[in-house]
Amino acid sequence: MTREVAPPTPARLPQVMRVCDVTYGVKGSMTNAKAPTIDLKKILSGAQLPALPQSAIRLLELSQDPENGPAEFAVPIESDPGLTGQVLRFVNSSYFGFSREISSVKLAITLVGIRTIKNFALWSAVFSLMPNPKCGPFDLKSLWQDSLRRALFARAMAKLLRIKEVEEPFAAALLQDMAVPLLAKEAPEVYEKLLEARHDGRIRLSYLEDKVFGWTHAEAAGIMARQWNLPDAFALLVENHQAIERWVLQPKEDAGRLAVALSALLPSTADKSWHECSLFEEYYQKVAPPGSPLVIELLGQIDEEFSEFAPVLKLATPAKSLVDRFSEVASATS
Repeated sequence: MTREVAPPTPARLPQVMRVCDVTYGVKGSMTNAKAPTIDLKKILSGAQLPALPQSAIRLLELSQDPENGPAEFAVPIESDPGLTGQVLRFVNSSYFGFSREISSVKLAITLVGIRTIKNFALWSAVFSLMPNPKCGPFDLKSLWQDSLRRALFARAMAKLLRIKEVEEPFAAALLQDMAVPLLAKEAPEVYEKLLEARHDGRIRLSYLEDKVFGWTHAEAAGIMARQWNLPDAFALLVENHQAIERWVLQPKEDAGRLAVALSALLPSTADKSWHECSLFEEYYQKVAPPGSPLVIELLGQIDEEFSEFAPVLKLATPAKSLVDRFSEVASATS
């Protein structure tokens, strides 16, 4: 695997280097202590990593055989009452807009597709496993809001790029930051300093991790995906979500990775400003095919889909929409 971590803009580079030369104190003040060494594989060893529910594992196993259809996929879902309820609420949500209530899991799978249901079940399983580390500025609810926004954008972008299986970028974007809660739980003092050092989103967490540890949460997510025996192609989508510069330069090499990486530039709900908005707009305009919607139009679509999808996952709507964030930046620079 080739690891690439997007650097900060030149204007922010001196600030980043001051932060990364030493470990961090509260609110970015520096100490002379040596940066700690954290063994990523040890943290993510089988003993530390929560096990996926059996129903999710069985769905992943079934997906390896293209001969399996709705009848086979319905069995493990129906054996898990909690998952059954989640799947039916998901399919009956306004996101799909069916005119009648769907009460059969098999019919639900037939209507929305095996990949959609499999990825929803996977995300539901991971959502239930992730700890809330109570680590400084980290907020688990904000993380899941960010993840859903990015997933919806990755799916929309995948459609624009004419990717056949748009559910894979959707799921990868949804789970791209799944390692952060686990890492923050296992190393709370270090991650509290890292999260504070992000300076309200001015510096990417992955860049700080790479400079301090030599690895990133994207790599950690890839390791988690493989330990759960998820397909390697999916693990690659997850662990490459920070390599946006590479995929923009060669968009046809892997459009799925481009869609996921571009989604990673969306703002976090916890940040006051969208510092990478201009970069996001530049890259979108560079790779979007002719006839694609304007950035603000696509963001409006994502906001609308979020409001329809979020209630199924019991997520609150962020205080500011993506359109609001984009408009704020546009007003400030006009």
